[in-house]
Amino acid sequence: MLFNSIDFAIFLPIVFILFWFVFKNKLKGQNLLVVVASYVFYGWWDWRFLFLILFSTLVDYLVGVQLKNEERLTRRKILLWISIIVNLGLLFFFKYYNFFLDNFVNAFSFFGVKINGSHLNIILPVGISFYTFQTMSYTIDVYKRKLEPTTDFIAFTAFVSFFPQLVAGPIERATHLLPQFYSKRKFEYEKAVDGMRQILWGLFKKVVIADNCAEIANQVFNHSEHYSGLTLLIGAIAFTFQIYGDFSGYSDIAIGTSRLFGFDLMQNFRFPYFSRDIAEFWRRWHISLSTWFRDYVYIPLGGSKGTKWEKVRNIFVIFLLSGFWHGANWTFIAWGGLNALYFLPLLLLNKNRKNIDEIAHERMLPKFKEGISILTTFGLTVIAWVFFRAENIGHATSFLISTLEGFFNVDSFKKGIEFYLTVFGVKLSLVLLFFIVIEWLGRMELYAIASTFIQSNKFIRLGFYFIIFCIIVMMRGGQQDFIYFQF
Repeated sequence: MLFNSIDFAIFLPIVFILFWFVFKNKLKGQNLLVVVASYVFYGWWDWRFLFLILFSTLVDYLVGVQLKNEERLTRRKILLWISIIVNLGLLFFFKYYNFFLDNFVNAFSFFGVKINGSHLNIILPVGISFYTFQTMSYTIDVYKRKLEPTTDFIAFTAFVSFFPQLVAGPIERATHLLPQFYSKRKFEYEKAVDGMRQILWGLFKKVVIADNCAEIANQVFNHSEHYSGLTLLIGAIAFTFQIYGDFSGYSDIAIGTSRLFGFDLMQNFRFPYFSRDIAEFWRRWHISLSTWFRDYVYIPLGGSKGTKWEKVRNIFVIFLLSGFWHGANWTFIAWGGLNALYFLPLLLLNKNRKNIDEIAHERMLPKFKEGISILTTFGLTVIAWVFFRAENIGHATSFLISTLEGFFNVDSFKKGIEFYLTVFGVKLSLVLLFFIVIEWLGRMELYAIASTFIQSNKFIRLGFYFIIFCIIVMMRGGQQDFIYFQF
């Protein structure tokens, strides 16, 4: 079920009414409703995968129950590895089986040995990477005694399958979200209004920014052999805004929807395109995944401590795993490796924590040097996104080479200007400018319009929301699936 669909527009009010009016002051009933609603929401794509998420839930719940009374270290480790192997095994089978099979066959073919490997017709379950990491965080934290294991199966099932963030995050930690299912909830009008405000901005990001930019990015990337220079650059920038609007828009809608039901989810994006270096970018982009890898992989490996070789190793491990998490394609691994290369000089020069303060704090505009840093970081990010979007490594390489070569061709440059004026258009340019300005003005908030006109006249504030709503209606692009559903 898509957030930007009629189905969800009907589904959400029904669940909201049942939650606050039928099951008011009934904690067990509310939690059970969340479970039922979440399974309906997830089963809307393919009901067969409900058995998969239920199985994963059962395994980690039972492992947690066993860990509760198990003091022997060896048996605790066995229980932990049961959870890890089951969860990663399911993820490997559905997401990576054919990828490893192809590469295994190709490796032997390189040495002249032919091996027949038959592909399996595997359908990738929506959001499997998200809920797998979420439920694994529970088992790991219970094993480390950072969290008391639950004996409330309904609450645990609600935690694993919570519908607002089930299929594309944020990837919530059990230490943060699970306890929220234990305490009674009271409807808070201001919290609900804030949730609706964040949903509105999330829809703007998805429907206006992401879906319109997707049409341009798809046209350029799918027919890149016919374009060069400025046209390819426009396509790459369009995808850069598409993936941000798409993914952060989903997170905004998920967080806002959760607030309607009295739940708080972690901030998943913090205006990453205003970053002054790659280290800052990764503290602001997909925060729930970055911090997951930091806490459960990077720090256990030694983090930024140890010898230079160990630091370099840890950085490449974390970024390559992040790339591989996104999908079974060498382009994702190349994307992760490229970001590791970007990050490495900052780490080795001890500058990876240089920009931890807010950009242009208490100033309207950044300093000239900060502006150059932002543009440089954005440019490096655009290059990396080409690998993320390309069909294969060859496609990404030829795309970048053609982009560079085209800038030395006057005719190619003219075609790029023509493409911009006829395809990208003035209207979308103005909307993007409006979007960037609003994001910049709201960069200190949890989301861009969290406090915009809050202290102003009520009619001014409502007028601003109405303008955003009108832009959504008038600039609605062709409906696109959320990009991160494939992960």
